[in-house]
Amino acid sequence: MVGMPSAFLGLLLLHGMFLVLAQATVHYHDFILKETNFTRLCSSKSMLVVNGSLPGPVIRVTKGDTVYVNVHNQGDYGVTIHWHGVHQPRNPWSDGPEYITQCPIAAGSNFTYEISFSDEEGTLWWHAHSDWTRAGVHGAIVVMPNKETGFPFPQPDGEEILVLGSWYEGDVNEEVAEDLEDGGDTPRSDCYIINGQPGDFLPCSNESTYRWQVDYGKTYLLRLVNAAMNAELYFAIAEHNLTVVGMDGSYVKPVVTSSLMITPGQTMDILVTANQSPHDRYYVGARQYDSVRPDVTDYDQTNATAILEYTGGSYDPAISPIFPTNLPSYEEYSPALNFTSRLKSLANHDHPVNVPKNITTRMYITASMNNVVFEDDGDTETALASSLNNVSWLNPSTDVLLAYYRNISGIYTTDFPNYPPDFFNFTADTAPDYTTDTVQGTKLKVLEYNEEVEIVFQGTTVYDASEDHPMHLHGYTFYVVGMGLGNFDNETGPLGYNLVDPPKMNTVSLPKKGWVAIRFKASNPGVWLWHCHLDRHLSWGMDTVLIVKNGDTPETSIREPPPYMPPCTADSSTIRLRHAGKSNKNKVDRIN
Repeated sequence: MVGMPSAFLGLLLLHGMFLVLAQATVHYHDFILKETNFTRLCSSKSMLVVNGSLPGPVIRVTKGDTVYVNVHNQGDYGVTIHWHGVHQPRNPWSDGPEYITQCPIAAGSNFTYEISFSDEEGTLWWHAHSDWTRAGVHGAIVVMPNKETGFPFPQPDGEEILVLGSWYEGDVNEEVAEDLEDGGDTPRSDCYIINGQPGDFLPCSNESTYRWQVDYGKTYLLRLVNAAMNAELYFAIAEHNLTVVGMDGSYVKPVVTSSLMITPGQTMDILVTANQSPHDRYYVGARQYDSVRPDVTDYDQTNATAILEYTGGSYDPAISPIFPTNLPSYEEYSPALNFTSRLKSLANHDHPVNVPKNITTRMYITASMNNVVFEDDGDTETALASSLNNVSWLNPSTDVLLAYYRNISGIYTTDFPNYPPDFFNFTADTAPDYTTDTVQGTKLKVLEYNEEVEIVFQGTTVYDASEDHPMHLHGYTFYVVGMGLGNFDNETGPLGYNLVDPPKMNTVSLPKKGWVAIRFKASNPGVWLWHCHLDRHLSWGMDTVLIVKNGDTPETSIREPPPYMPPCTADSSTIRLRHAGKSNKNKVDRIN
C-alpha cells in the first residue's frame, strides 16, 4: 500500500486478526483510479474509472464481512468513494461523501476504506461521491446470505449483474463546471448504457452490445443496479417475466411483473427463468421514465439494450432480437407508481421488520427547484438551485464529520428546519412567485441516539419543475410506510400507512406532485448525508446532513477516527467540480 503510514498498516493487520478470530471474513481490494480510453457512439475519450473497467470491479462478501479497499488516485483531481447502502455501523469515517465525512483523496495519493457490513443482504453498489465522477467510477456489491439461512427462495442456477449507467461523449465534469458557472442547466447524457455498452440501437454499437447467455429451463438471479446520473429507468426483458425478490440490500415479498421502474441509486434482486424459445434472441431494454413536464423534451430518449440469448439455440442472425413491447414509454406515469406500491418486506422469522411506532421526531420536508440571487462585481445575478425546506446546501471548507468530532465551530449550523418556512398548495399547477428564491447554508439536523423518526417528503411545483426525486439516506435503511399523490394530509395520510410489512430501502422515489413517508430508528451514531440521487439536484443543493449523537456506551458511540484521513488543504475546494490545477470558478464559490 504505497504511501500508507506503517502504523496504519499495523492497525489494519491487528484489526483483521481480531476479525478472523471472531470468525468473520476480511477481504482486501486495491482500486486504481486512472484515466482510461473508451470508444462509444463512434468517438473516443478518456475517462476516470477503477482498474480500467466500466463498470468497475464487483465486491463479493458474505453478510457481516469486512472489506478494506485501498483507493489509489492516479487521476488528475481529488475524489472519494461511497459504499451505497452499507450502513457502516459507528464508522462514518469510511462512508465517503466529499466534505461530509472526508475531504477528497488528492491526485497522486491513496486512502484505505474499511467497509463494515452488518445486516445487509442482496445487491448494493459503490460509486464516486465527488462532482459527477461517478459516471465512470462505480460498480456492484454482492452480499451473500449466511449458510445457516441461505436465500429465502429456491437456490438460483446462476447469477447475472447488469449495471445501468449514463454515457457522455464529452468530459462531463468540465461541462457541469461550465454550466454551474453560467448558472444554467446541466448536461443530458448522450445515451444510457448496460454494463458499459449502449446496445445496437445506437451508432457504432452493434459489435459491442452486451450479451447474456442463458441455459433453457434454468433460473437466474439478476442483480440490477441503476447507476444512471439523472434518470429513473424502466426495465424489461422481452417475453420474460421478472420476479423481484430484493431491493437495496433487503428482501421483499416476490413481485411478478413484466417491467419495472428503478430509480437512480436503487438496486434490485430479480429472478428470471429462461423458459422461452431458444431459437430466438431477446432484447434486455432500459429507457428513461421522464416525470418532468410533457413539454420538456430535452432529455435522453435513447433505448439502452443488451441481448439475452440461449446457449445451444439456433437462430437466424439476420433476424433482430425480439424487443420488449411491455417496456413503458417515456411519459407513462402509472407503471412506475403501480410497481413501487406493490413492494413489501419479507417480514418473516429470518428477515423480521421492526417499524418504529413511538415517533419522537417528525419532519415534513419539501423538495423544490429554485433560484439563488447574489451579487457579482456589483451586478445582481441568478443561478439555478434546489432545496429541502427552502435550504440549499453549501459544502463547508472542511468535512462536517471532522468538525463535529473535533468540536470545530463555524463550519455548520444545527438549524435545519423540521418544516418548510411557508405552507401553500405544494402540488398546484403553479406555485406563488415568492417561493422560487431559496437561502443557502450548511444547515443540518441533530438527532438523539435511538430517536424514532418519521419524515414525510413532499414534492412541489415550484419553478414549474415538479418531478420524481430519488431520496437517499447514508448509514441507514428506512421503512417506506406510505406514499401518495397530492399534498400530504397529516390526518388522513397516516390512516393508510403500512406498519406491518413496509419495504426497507435506502433510496426511495418521491413521486412527482406527491409525497412519501419513511420511518427509521436513529441507532447508528455518526454524520450521514441525505440527498436527492439526481446528481444535477445534488449539485444545486438538494441535500442536508443528519448528525446522530452517541449513546451512553462506547458500543453505541462513533468509533475513533483512523490514524490517517485525507487532509483538507488550502487548495481543497469548498464545492464540487474544481479539478486540481484548473481555474474554474463556480457561482457558489462567489456566493461565499
